[in-house]
Order: sequence, then C-alpha cells, then structure tokens
Amino acid sequence: MTRQPTGEPAAIELRYEDGTVRIDGLEQSPVSPSALQQRVPDLEPDRRTDGWRVPAYRYAILRAALAETNAAIDDQVLDLASLSAPESAYELRDYQRTGLETWLETDRWAGADGSAFESVGRAPAGILELPTGSGKTVIALKAIERLAVPTLVVVPTIDLLEQWQRELEREFGGPIGRFGGGEQRLEPITVSTYDSAYLKADSVGDRFGCVVFDEVHHLGGEGYREIARLLAAPARLGLTATFERPDGAHEVIEEIVGPLVHRVDVDELAGDHLANYDVKRLEVSLTPDEREAYERNQEVFTSYLARSNIDMRTGSDYQELVKRSGSDPEAREALLARQRAREIMLGSEAKLEELAEILDDHRDERTIVFTAHNDLAYDVSERFLIPTITHQTGAAERREILERFREGTYTRIATSNVLDEGVDVPDASVAVVLSGSGSEREFTQRLGRILRPKAGENRALLYEVVTADTSEERVAERRR
Repeated sequence: MTRQPTGEPAAIELRYEDGTVRIDGLEQSPVSPSALQQRVPDLEPDRRTDGWRVPAYRYAILRAALAETNAAIDDQVLDLASLSAPESAYELRDYQRTGLETWLETDRWAGADGSAFESVGRAPAGILELPTGSGKTVIALKAIERLAVPTLVVVPTIDLLEQWQRELEREFGGPIGRFGGGEQRLEPITVSTYDSAYLKADSVGDRFGCVVFDEVHHLGGEGYREIARLLAAPARLGLTATFERPDGAHEVIEEIVGPLVHRVDVDELAGDHLANYDVKRLEVSLTPDEREAYERNQEVFTSYLARSNIDMRTGSDYQELVKRSGSDPEAREALLARQRAREIMLGSEAKLEELAEILDDHRDERTIVFTAHNDLAYDVSERFLIPTITHQTGAAERREILERFREGTYTRIATSNVLDEGVDVPDASVAVVLSGSGSEREFTQRLGRILRPKAGENRALLYEVVTADTSEERVAERRR
C-alpha cells in the first residue's frame, strides 16, 4: 500500500466494491481522467459517488497505468489473508517448467526494473494449453508455490473439486477452502466449482491474489464469464487441453484471463511423456432395413431445410429449427426425423458387431467405450455386460466403477460424454469412439484418456467407428 507524504495532494484511493474497483480522488489528482481512459478499458465516471469505477478484472491494468504517473496511490483493493509459503514436492518436467516460466514472464505490472507492487507481488496472466494427462495440475501447484498468495482454483465439476481439494491438502497441508458440493468455506487457498464461483465471485473478489481456471474454455459461457470479471485477482492462470472454441468465445476468454502464452501438442509429448498412440478409423455399413429408414428420415429433414432456407451450418440454425418446431408441425416432424436418422446412424447394428471384435482383440487391456448418447451407452452395457457411466449415474456409483476400473476388477467401461473432461479417469490403453460430435475438443479429450505413459506398453490405440455413406463421415472429418 502506498500513501502520500504529509502536505502533498490527497492520494487516489482504490477499493473493491461488488465486483468493481471504486476510484476516489482522481479528479483532484495530477492524473487526467481522459488520458487514463485511453489506457484502461471500461473506466467510467460513477455519478453515485462522484468518483470513477472499473470492472474488477481491470485492476491490474489500472494499477499499472497509475504506476506510470506521479500520483500517490492508496490501494486498498485486495484484502489478502496471510499465507505460509506453500511448497510442492513435485519435480517439473522440461515442458512443464517451460510452460510455467513462460506464464510467469507475462507479469502485467512489474516495473521497468523488474520490481512488482509490494502489496500483492507478481501478476502473470495467461493460458496454457497442454494435452490431457500431461500434468497441468502440477504446473498450477508450482505456480501457487511460486506466487505464494491466496489463490482461488475454479473447476467445472464436483469430481474435479474433490480431486483438487485432495491434491492441495496433500501438497500444501493445512485447510483448503471449498465452494461447492454443499460447502461454502473460505480459506487462503480455496477450490470452487464454476457454478459456485458464479454465485460467490462478487463477495470474495478481493480475497485472492491469483485465480486458476481449470478447463478454462468453460469461461466462454455467457454466465461463467462474470466469474473472471468480478474477481480482482491480478494473477490469472488458465489451463486447458483444447482452447479454441468454434463460437469464437476464446477471444473473450483471452481478454478476461490473458492470452494463450504456451501450447504443447500431443505429438510433441508422445513417446517420452505420454504414450505413443495410433488412431484407427473403421467404417461399417447400415443393414438394408437401417439404410431404408435412414434415407427416409434424412429426406424428410433435408426437404424441410430446403423449403425453409435453413442450411444448418451453425448452432443458431439448429436453434431456429427448434424454435419453429414449437409452432410448425412440419418443422417438428423434420426435427424428429433428424433425431431418428441420427439414432440409426450412430447406433447401427454393425457398430456393435465391430465393437465386439475390438473388445475380443483387446481382451486383457483397459478399454473405454465412448458414445454420444445414453441409449447407446446402455445398449453397450447390456450387450457386453460392462459397467456404464452416464449423467444419470450417481456420484457414489461413479466413484465405485472408476475405482474398480483403476484396480483392474473392471477392464472395460462405457460412457456417454461424462468422462470427456473433469474426471480423474484411471489409465486405459484403448479407447473406442462409437459415436461423437464434430468437436475437436471432444476428440482430443477422449484421446487424452489413453495417453498417460504406462510401464511396459508401447502404444495407445483409439478406434473411431464410423457409419459409411452417412453424415457421420462429415462429423468425423470435422473433429480431425
């Protein structure tokens, strides 16, 4: 905190209020508000207080801009609890160390001599993109150790919340705060779900000097963006296996978290730090009855699109079709026809027959079968007598299935999207994508489930089972 000597003009006062930084005394200072506005986006006058105000996430930019003036600053924005120097026993691999150091070099408010503001230390900000299984959590732990300031870790699921809490307790000792899963407990190091952070951010936005966003691409959601905007934490670390989003929201994420500062591709780590891998694409054919039903339903769907000038190139086109189906019987029939065609295409009999051969070929290897929908996951479970995890699976049952998979009691499990991210999945060496979306992120995450290095094994293997001469072929090409 910097205070002015006696007899000099009053200091510019900065304080946190409900997700914003309130600025008093600017008009009486040597700083030109209009000049400051050119440096600090979203800086606006506040008629209620006769002062100025800026969203909390602009705090670091505001502080850096003010540091270049001669004004005295009374900075009371952050209310940071004391934190004993955290120490992690992890040793970083070369690529992890490079990622961490690259992030640390982005310090947004170090002075020309390399010094940082004494109140909060350093303020690096940026996003690291590394493959699933490459140890992003370890990098975050070392980042917390290096900065040694109160830190909020934000994660997408309860499973990840519990994993992070255990890891933080094991590495740093002492109590770890938690927002989510029925608990609302604040500590200098706290882990929260995105949902809970959305509700709590404005009330705790001044309590952390650093925030870590695990699976940072979730911040692209309109509501979740407010978490980053309401927090004043100057140090920000985003972690993801697949950053770019088809809706362009990654540009917003870079604005509120920081730019993508380091990226490591799967192929760069395969063989050394991750398992080598192969991808096999297997094409299967519809039966004559399936083909007839598929073509009939596709015709109903495409004919309606042609009449309605909807080309289905974007998500908004699909939303328009759903909207029309509420009042237009033909639109509703087209939507139902599309669903029936997809069910035939994604769950064809030949796919299950192909899966039987794959499972037979890899009888003694841990295998995960991925599907796009619950119905197919349950069909796989019933036919092959293997446990299935879907969104309908309770937390206790899910943990039991994964633990038995980890210990080898189960060697195969099936799932519908649930294990794509946000769950600590035990090592597997074979993955089978029976059906999925055109998302590159989804494909990368599924591949990552089999890429952790395994002693005595040379290569991981991912199968894509695709129904020939259907729209699934285009879907498979998009995700590559």
